[in-house]
Amino acid sequence: MLARNRGARISFSASLPSDVCGVWADNTMCAVLYTKDPYKELKRSILEMVREAGVCNWGEMEELIYCYIALNSSDVHRIIQDAFLSLFS
Repeated sequence: MLARNRGARISFSASLPSDVCGVWADNTMCAVLYTKDPYKELKRSILEMVREAGVCNWGEMEELIYCYIALNSSDVHRIIQDAFLSLFS
């Protein structure tokens, strides 16, 4: 039985879609995260991925956006969009 811990982050692994290519296709691990603030966590995650992978062109950014959209349910897509757009404002 799992004990509840307020404010704790719980994560699980997930798999990328098979049609993902570029820097995200190799050696990328996906994590499932439950959070009370998905916008903040998505923005943090996006920035981390951009820095770690050294994203340097729009094609790589599009692939990253696709990964986030493909891995998340449609009710989170608007939050993903807002998090990505906030990086350029």
